[in-house]
Amino acid sequence: MPEKTSAEVLIGGKVYTLSGYEGEEYLQRVASYINSKINEFDSMDSFRRFSADMKATLLQLNIADDYFKARGQVEKLEREIEAKDKEIYDLKHDLISSQIRSEGDEKTLKELEMQNKDLLLNKAKLEASLEEALLGKLPEKKKN
Repeated sequence: MPEKTSAEVLIGGKVYTLSGYEGEEYLQRVASYINSKINEFDSMDSFRRFSADMKATLLQLNIADDYFKARGQVEKLEREIEAKDKEIYDLKHDLISSQIRSEGDEKTLKELEMQNKDLLLNKAKLEASLEEALLGKLPEKKKN
């Protein structure tokens, strides 16, 4: 199990000690994100008039909104990955089926080529036999 780390961070002008199993760099990034949200809200005039509790609640709601949007995006991407994985599986299946058909077609082609060769050989033999038979029946020309 990773070692627990602690880091002092500055959030909203106050120093906090954060600890967790993530590295210090990660903890600083979290604090930076929160500070950017605080700065975003502080730039709005209407936000400054709210009580501290209302400010905290609005900030929490905004961060929760960011979280749910990010989670939704992750889920969407995971569905897209699943669809792409299925598409890849189907394409591989189609490829294998095509290869099997191709191998069968190659085998059939070789068999047909052999049959064709045998038929051509048989044809040549029959033509030769016919020629011999015809030559044998023809009367020889008399020599003078």
